[in-house]
Amino acid sequence: MANSSRDDSPTDGDTSSGDAPPSNSSLYSEGEKILAYHGPRIYEAKVQKAELRKNEWRYFVHYLGWNKNWDEWVGGDRLLKNTEDNIMKQQALDKKQGVDKNTKSGRSAQTKPKSSSDAKAEKEDHKNNVTKGKKRKNDLGAEKDTVSLEKLVKIQIPPTLRKQLVDDWEFIFQQDKLVKLPRSPTVDDILQKYLDYRTKKDGKVTDPVGEVLKGIRCYFDKALPVMLLYKKERKQYQETVVGDVSPSTIYGAEHLLRLFVKLPELLAYVNIEEETQTRLQQKLLDFLKFLQKNHSTFFLSAYDGSKSVEGKGKGKHD
Repeated sequence: MANSSRDDSPTDGDTSSGDAPPSNSSLYSEGEKILAYHGPRIYEAKVQKAELRKNEWRYFVHYLGWNKNWDEWVGGDRLLKNTEDNIMKQQALDKKQGVDKNTKSGRSAQTKPKSSSDAKAEKEDHKNNVTKGKKRKNDLGAEKDTVSLEKLVKIQIPPTLRKQLVDDWEFIFQQDKLVKLPRSPTVDDILQKYLDYRTKKDGKVTDPVGEVLKGIRCYFDKALPVMLLYKKERKQYQETVVGDVSPSTIYGAEHLLRLFVKLPELLAYVNIEEETQTRLQQKLLDFLKFLQKNHSTFFLSAYDGSKSVEGKGKGKHD
């Protein structure tokens, strides 16, 4: 939480010059109620401060109905005017979100709060969502709601990948398309490429990096059928992942990125010392930057409208 409130400088690539307002005029004013993107969700917020930095406007926003510890500086590309059209878009995202919508797992990578319009309803439904599994049964256990937000590992998803999460949702729900399987490169391929990249950069293979990559693969294989698939994708999964086949040999970057939205919640159940947690955050961020750097290579520019499944089993592209 503290990282959000202290982060008053843009991260690498956290700019959108094409969307930036003229240098002499801010698109959003202090005190204005707006809508803010985070991951595939939109939240109600309020502009607390507006500052021009290096010819780009930056905004310090407060998420309505939530503790000020969640306040943070963001670029204009993260914000929307509080118009009727944008509110309808927000409500459509909330309604059609197929991933678990309990208080924690429905949040973004930094576990941002729900929009204030549905905050009360979410608090009321939270226990039912966990115990009854309205959207889907969650094998991680009903004690989810006891996890302290303070224990969550903060994972800052780069801007390009945040937009990818939104595009991912829109392909599936607005365009009724799916990721064509098997993917190439697969999750396994991407993890190996990152290992090769780190080995070349560091001059050797380091055990910590190898362990983190093994952990990512393990979490991905176990989490995919439980919490990473939208409802529309489940049939495709059942038809494709058969026998002892690992999802990481079939799925690609699109679904791997969704894991990083869920990782803070998953890692909350692991006893990690503060120093180790800090190192883990750095390694995960480095991996995300690697995904961002290779975005055009790893991610599809369009999904498949036929919903066809090319093959089963090995998950290797023809």
